[in-house]
Amino acid sequence: MRILVINGPNLNMLGIREPDLYGRETYADLQEKIRKHAARTGTEVAFFQSNHEGDLVDAVQGAYGKQDGIILNPGAYTHTSIALLDALKTVGIRTIEVHITDPDARESFRKISYVREACEQTIRGHGTDGYLEAMDILTGGCEA
Repeated sequence: MRILVINGPNLNMLGIREPDLYGRETYADLQEKIRKHAARTGTEVAFFQSNHEGDLVDAVQGAYGKQDGIILNPGAYTHTSIALLDALKTVGIRTIEVHITDPDARESFRKISYVREACEQTIRGHGTDGYLEAMDILTGGCEA
């Protein structure tokens, strides 16, 4: 199985950005954690991160015919991006939405997720382990 992990704005700043909310784990730490889990499940994993909405749309479109699943943390674009929703609907790739914190427990504007409509499931508030849970959902929890 091939999975693309897409992270939106400010996720490259993990470990620096509001560590009381997001923890001290860096983006590199997160990637390594996902790589190790992917190796245990026999999954091929690729990563993409951008602070730009159009780049995220391009990444989703570029996954068409190449990836079996997407793990998506759209960051702030969760609450604003119809373009990202449309891209996900267009490619029809199984997608799991992930949030390190629980947006529903935060500011009221964070309770809206435009991308959720195109996602099979949403994992929120489980820290970076949510990415591993998403991978398990996409792979059926299989270990190689």
